[in-house]
Amino acid sequence: MSQHKKSSFLADKRVAVLVNPKSAQGRWEKDAKARSYIHRAFGGRVHDESQTKAEFIETARRLSLENDVIIVLGGDGTMADAMQGIFNAGRQKDVVLGIIPFGSGNALSRSLQLSKTLKQAVRAVRWGTPKAVDVIDIGGRIASFVSIGATGLITYRTSQSKIPGFIGHLLAARIIFTHPRHPMEIALFDGRDDAGTHFERKDLKLKVFDVIINKTNHFGYSWLIAPKAKIDDGYLDVTVFDIRALTYVWYFPLIYLGIYQKLLKHYKVRRISLKGVDLHAQYNGEAIEKRDFFEMKVLHRALRVIRPKRRIKRR
Repeated sequence: MSQHKKSSFLADKRVAVLVNPKSAQGRWEKDAKARSYIHRAFGGRVHDESQTKAEFIETARRLSLENDVIIVLGGDGTMADAMQGIFNAGRQKDVVLGIIPFGSGNALSRSLQLSKTLKQAVRAVRWGTPKAVDVIDIGGRIASFVSIGATGLITYRTSQSKIPGFIGHLLAARIIFTHPRHPMEIALFDGRDDAGTHFERKDLKLKVFDVIINKTNHFGYSWLIAPKAKIDDGYLDVTVFDIRALTYVWYFPLIYLGIYQKLLKHYKVRRISLKGVDLHAQYNGEAIEKRDFFEMKVLHRALRVIRPKRRIKRR
């Protein structure tokens, strides 16, 4: 029994569990079995108070100062807020983030090969191993995926909709049929293209439908938006959709599966800036107020997260 306990990553560590009860349209409040299971698994260390975004980030910051491991239940927006709190505390090198997928979008957890099954996710947190991963710094905000353009506008309209969830997202996505391409000046720094050619700086002046900047392969709802992204390679994965709205709609099934992206401009860079007029953006599924300029950089292996232990294959 004692030997089994020693194998747990959480053994002898200060642990807090942070829940966003608003994730997935209030799934936490609706799912009594899940609540009971989490409380049994982690005792009195569960923090599930209803909070604003700013309050949640502050709670994550405070808990980061007091604990070695922060286990978070929620979707990608919740994970971004939890990561923000850890970074605001200056504890990103010390605190380990445990992820239990519990939202509508779980892109980061998919990149870490975490199960969406609650018990398996808890098991992975208990018996997993820490892994250093990259994050995106977008003007001080911490993220694992970002988009600027059409999907940023859809995210904003979804956030303003009175219809929650997937249906609200679909209704907001109607603009995709008529969304114009916006002139953008994109500066790429310290990167390479798909041919493997390295550059210190590359400047693009294009009419753009959408730009995807990712560390994860997916957006929410299992959308394989960035098939070439790697969670720890030290680069931002950039895909430029310099295509028209109708082309995007026509080929959307292939875009959803990550196939059409092979035909688009694609780069690996350390830093990127984008300049335009009234550009909409989203990070981890959260809308950012529109602006004329965005800048992002990769923070290489800046955060430790728990991933499932890999089984050793026996010959």
